[in-house]
Order: sequence, then structure tokens, then C-alpha cells
Amino acid sequence: MGPIRADLTTSGYLLELVRTGRALTRGELQELTGLSRSTLGQRLDGLLKNGWLVEAGSTASTGGRPPVVLRFDEQHACVLTADLDTRHARAALMDLGGAVLAEQSGDLVIADGPGVVLDTLADWFDALLAAAGRSAAELAGIGVSVPGPVEFDTGLVIRPPIMPGWDEYPIRDHLRRRFDVPVLVDNDANAMALGEQAAEYPDCPAFVLVKVSTGIGSGVVIDGQVFRGIDGGAGDIGHIRVRDAGDAKCQCGSIGCLAAVASGGAIAAALTELGVAARSGADVRALLQAGQPDALRLAREAGRRVGEVLATVVSVLNPGVLMIAGDLAHTDFVAGVNEVLYQVTLPRATRHLGVTTGRLADHAALDGMARLVVNEVFSSTAVDARLATLQR
Repeated sequence: MGPIRADLTTSGYLLELVRTGRALTRGELQELTGLSRSTLGQRLDGLLKNGWLVEAGSTASTGGRPPVVLRFDEQHACVLTADLDTRHARAALMDLGGAVLAEQSGDLVIADGPGVVLDTLADWFDALLAAAGRSAAELAGIGVSVPGPVEFDTGLVIRPPIMPGWDEYPIRDHLRRRFDVPVLVDNDANAMALGEQAAEYPDCPAFVLVKVSTGIGSGVVIDGQVFRGIDGGAGDIGHIRVRDAGDAKCQCGSIGCLAAVASGGAIAAALTELGVAARSGADVRALLQAGQPDALRLAREAGRRVGEVLATVVSVLNPGVLMIAGDLAHTDFVAGVNEVLYQVTLPRATRHLGVTTGRLADHAALDGMARLVVNEVFSSTAVDARLATLQR
């Protein structure tokens, strides 16, 4: 590989090459960047002094002195992540490599509003730092996933159907009042998709995850990057109008949405009408695990409806992996999806398709948000900006 463009030879880009495993030694960095040995040493100096890079042993030598290995120090800082669902939340403190240092989960009702939820979450974050013996000064950033559409650049939730009171609420500013670090906010299906793809299918160039819990959403990862569309609306399949939905009213206010007839919340409502108490996707999951006949029948029927919509998704995106995650994964719901998906989709679109279920369970969104935070905070641009500030 020949030298790359001169604008990709900054200290930040050198860190990115090491962090992503594309270069392990000074010699490999020189080969990739075309920098002279002295210039390379100068640009690595700030990264080593700030603890972002460390020298760790040496590689096998083909003759002469073995080259020293450079490594991104994943323990020099940490990130806080949270996954907010409709009635439950999970939070974790992780090192920069995604290893969990401390974790907490519990009931947290999204409908109680952003003030209550975010203040409680901030208290959890304080407790996690204390439990791991880490200080706020060691915190690199925070990532929060939410069950609604997010305008990623601003961190604002935009007209969320199941998050009353959260529309355009400044989540990032709220948390920054307690923690003076970058805060990233994304849709939970996007975060789950990134976490699952990176951990389980890193070589899959087109990956789709569908989360079916109280609501329905999907995340799309193309070439390792979340595809969000123009303003964060990509993957919002729960609000596609479906045939034979009748007058089913969705929480978004529309009639006939997929989520209104096939989500965990819709199944819970149908079960309640039949005299089987259920409020959420988690309740439906418990009934399915117990083998409740009505729950099994309704889940399979819901899977068929979702499978019909996913046939279009698969035909448009031609993914290598379609993953079903959330409360209804690992249930009869998935059998319903497969029953219709392969029936109505052309073989050309499914011949290399793998349909699977979530592997990371409750950690998928946490892992995805941690990865987003690390990629943002330690991007070449962000690192170069911080180095410039430190050198003033």
C-alpha cells in the first residue's frame, strides 16, 4: 500500500490507525502515512504523553532489533452508557474496549418525563463510578439510547410516539450539567445494531437489526457505520401502514401502523382484552416463556405481519444478516417472520441472507453506545483538536 494523502498524517489519524488495528508498529505507520521517522516520532509524542497510546512489548523480528508494538490504552479512561426502554433501564460503566466495570438496572418509566428519568440516570452514573473506584475526571464520554427517533447531530428526540414529554428535550445539556463530557444520544435499535454487528458480524457489509419489544424499530449498519437517513428517521418501520390493520390506532396518532398491530405493546393490549393481564413487551415475553396459548398464537401472527414488511426491507437493502432482537426474539414470533419473509421475497434477495436472533441480549445497546462514544471522542478530528488545546 502506497503513502496516503498528506491530510491524513496528523497525530489523531495515527491514533486511529493504531486503535482500529490497521497499524501496530512505527514501521507500519510510516508505510501507511509516508511520514519520516522524525516527524512520526514528534506526532506520536503527544499521544504517548497523554496516555492514549502505550508501548507494549515487541513483535517477532525477521532480523535485528524487534519492533516495539503500539497499543491504544483502553484502561486510561472510561465511558458511561445507558439503554432506556419504556419501563426499564440499564446502565454501565465500561473501559474504552467495552469491558464492563460496573452495571446497574432497574425500573425507570420513560413516560415519567425527561427530568425525572435523566436525574435518576445521573444518580446511577455517580453510583457506577463510585462502585468501580473511578473518578469523573477519568470519564471520556456518555452514550444514551432511547426508544424513539433521534436527530443524531443535535441529540434531540423528534416526535417520539412512546416518549411523552421528550420531544426536542435537550438530553445532552441536561446530563452535561452533572458530567462535563461529550454526550451522544441515539435510537436504541441503531445502538443495538451497531453493538451486535461489531461483536458478532464484523465482516458483514449490510446488516439489519429489528427490535420488537413494546414498539418496533430497526437499525441498519452499512460498512460498519449506522445508516440514519437525512435526520435520523431511517429504520422506523414500526410506522409503516400495513394492510388489514383495520382501525387500529398507533401511539403515534396514525391508523394502521405496523406497531399498532404487531408490536409487543399491541400483543399485550390484545391479551388484556382476552382477560390475560399484560402491559408491555416484557410481559408478553414472560407469557410466551410460560407457554400461554393466546400469547403464542398472537406472537406468531404478529411475526407474519412483520415478516411481510421485512420482505420489502430485504429486497431494498439486500442485507447479509437480518437479526430479530428485543422482547420477542427467541419466541414463536420469529417463526412467523420466517414463514412469510421467505414466501413473499424473491430468492435472489434471500439466497445469501442469514436470519438470526440477538446474541448480546440486554447488552447490545450498551455496547453499541460505548462504541459510538469511543469512535467520536477518539476520532482523528477530536484528538487533533484536544492536542491543539493542550499545547496552548
